[in-house]
Amino acid sequence: MVAHTPLTSEDGSVLGPLGTHVESFLKHLRALGYAEPTLRKKRSVAGSFARWTRRKQVAVEDLNESHVVAFVERGPRRSRGCVTFELGVLRPFLGYLRSEGAVPTPPLQINSWVGSELKRHYEDYLRTERGLAERSIDVYLPFIHHFLTEVVAKTGSAVPEALGATTIRDFLLDRVCDRPSETSRLLATALRSFLRFLYFRGGTSTDLSVCVPTVRRWRDTVVHPYLSPEEVERVLAATDQSTARGRRDYAILLLLARLGLRAGEVVTLELRDLRWQTGEIVIRGKSRVLDRLPLLADVGEALALYLREGRVDSRSRRVFLRAVAPRVGLGGPASVGHVVRRALSRADLHPPGRGAAHLLRHSLATKMIRQGASIAEIAEVLRHRAQSTTQIYAKVAFEALREVARPWPSTGGAP
Repeated sequence: MVAHTPLTSEDGSVLGPLGTHVESFLKHLRALGYAEPTLRKKRSVAGSFARWTRRKQVAVEDLNESHVVAFVERGPRRSRGCVTFELGVLRPFLGYLRSEGAVPTPPLQINSWVGSELKRHYEDYLRTERGLAERSIDVYLPFIHHFLTEVVAKTGSAVPEALGATTIRDFLLDRVCDRPSETSRLLATALRSFLRFLYFRGGTSTDLSVCVPTVRRWRDTVVHPYLSPEEVERVLAATDQSTARGRRDYAILLLLARLGLRAGEVVTLELRDLRWQTGEIVIRGKSRVLDRLPLLADVGEALALYLREGRVDSRSRRVFLRAVAPRVGLGGPASVGHVVRRALSRADLHPPGRGAAHLLRHSLATKMIRQGASIAEIAEVLRHRAQSTTQIYAKVAFEALREVARPWPSTGGAP
């Protein structure tokens, strides 16, 4: 029989049963684009954790979050930065072990309200049973996280029976005050969805979703902020294409400005969606609808330059990747918003409003209607399911409105 030498860390100490998993975890991180100096630091933490579990005689299959917390709190006078870094290594390590089947996933505990497992099951419910798009799920989850945290803090209870119409009402009143109507509407929608999920899964005996009031939304009350065509070109020209990040950002900005893509559509764009031979780009729109748009010359050139000289090798099939490790697809629509805000700052432009990514979409629609495009044509380009959504852009045709406006009556009547 051949004796196997136990895996050791760089200082020669035995890592224990976790040793093989440490090495495979580092290999996984290396494939995600982490630099070698960073990997050495992560290996040191994971190796220390492996030796700690060996001394404590903790079996690999018994590992859970409590062991991670006990490890990072093992010694006095530990700096906050050190603890944060160790948690940033060991929590993904534990998640990796679960994804590989080395550590079992704990069963859902409906009483553990703020636990990640309940939110994960709710996320699966939205994705598989409700069929929501990923960007819609990304909108719902933060609302639910705040709701669970606040309810537990106020009631001191972590059981569904602590819920009631009063609790839900108080939470909504505290949250919707001085907030935009759209944010309030999304909060109510997310909360209603989560309460239905609890009822369907047996978490509550009553469907409390009916306790969530509808937030009134007044349509067409404001003119969306937009940039003039000259300002849009300033934003594009201010982007430095000599760097990998700049080439990525420039391609993203062109997709927003020339094709009017939504931020979420930019995030979900995959390599297979670029149809170079037919000159088309496939867009994964709302409600999982696939649309095809022409791959304009300047957009295609920017994408090709980024793919050749800006995008690193990655297992991810998303077109746009993070600029730093892990080199995976962008985290969500907010990432695209950051790209636009940086570009606006470089161009010394400070338009009102918070939806930076949608600003270029509004600018494209405004440009089209001022050039004589019809509402139906704009709706087709922006892929609106209802033309009533597009009618807001009719308000920006100020010159055309002045031609049909009647003079304001003066004293004694109109001339």
